[in-house]
Amino acid sequence: MRIDVLTIFPDYFRGPFDVSLLGRARRGGPLDLHVHDLRAYTSDRHRTVDDLPYGGGAGMVMKPEPFFEAVETLFGSVPARPRTVLFTPRGRRLDQRLVADLAGEPLLLLCGRYEGIDERVHAGLATDELSVGDYVLAGGEAAACILVEAVTRLLPGALGNIDSAAEESFTEGLLEYPQYTRPATYRGMAVPDVLLSGDHGAVARWRRERALEHTRRTRPDLFAAWRARSDLDDGS
Repeated sequence: MRIDVLTIFPDYFRGPFDVSLLGRARRGGPLDLHVHDLRAYTSDRHRTVDDLPYGGGAGMVMKPEPFFEAVETLFGSVPARPRTVLFTPRGRRLDQRLVADLAGEPLLLLCGRYEGIDERVHAGLATDELSVGDYVLAGGEAAACILVEAVTRLLPGALGNIDSAAEESFTEGLLEYPQYTRPATYRGMAVPDVLLSGDHGAVARWRRERALEHTRRTRPDLFAAWRARSDLDDGS
């Protein structure tokens, strides 16, 4: 999977993209990742990427020209361009279903800063507008890291165990069940007996019950959505 990131701070990604899962996936793995400096596509000696907003207001707005120049230089005409993601508070909320939809496709991630990006970039370049949550970040770089890691985990060969991605939180709309490892007892806290029983059927039922319990208790919104989908699947 190829992912390109367009940013005014390419150094931001040197740590996150070079270690752990992403680092392994880039080194001979399933991820082909490229980071581009937006300032390289400016036309003035100051490498200007922002200007005052029309109509007045606080802060600066990122100019459209560098974004269009970068995308057209890197990818050419519209049919040849990858799916282009712009991070914005008004975008669709990123969730595991959307991550699964994006995984495997070529992606171009546009990282904004300041008060935002000129609306003509939204209209003329972005195929998808995404938000990683109802809070404000300094720029799109952190959101890009989140998306890159989330989609990479779903690529064949990225994880050591192929079952890891299938059994974790949000995969079917529920939170994951509790996990335990050695020792069996620590500071008076014991691993549930069922996990030590060797009865795989009982373990599966326990995990399912705990997943439902945790989701219902801590994320009632997820539980309600899961139950509504389950009712539809059952025809009820």
